[in-house]
Amino acid sequence: MSQATLDDDELFDEAASEMREDVESSLAEAREALPEADAVWDTDADNTLGVLNALKGALDTGDAEDHLRDAKKWFAMGKKADAFEDADDLESDIAELEDLLDSIVSAHEQVSELASTVPELRGALEDAESDDEDDE
Repeated sequence: MSQATLDDDELFDEAASEMREDVESSLAEAREALPEADAVWDTDADNTLGVLNALKGALDTGDAEDHLRDAKKWFAMGKKADAFEDADDLESDIAELEDLLDSIVSAHEQVSELASTVPELRGALEDAESDDEDDE
């Protein structure tokens, strides 16, 4: 084997190791950006709309989606280059985090929709009460 081949193999191994570290680092950053469980559960709001708005804010994923995208990008590149000796753990971590983010984003959308509906519902109920009083 020539010296250039050894250097290329060493460089490839080093790059593969760095790529794995990049994937793991991006996954850790994505997890760190996720909402805290207590923030989703606890509230100090005085009314339903306050609770919904607090929950909507607590369900904000911040930069988690961007970090997950970076992890997926580096993982895809490393997998295509056959740079990982064992990629199953990374693939599993990515899938698990992706599922969790999908759930959080879905919950955020549902809470946002409900937060916009509740004031309309309150207004309609107040109008109905006002109509009842006028009829008496």
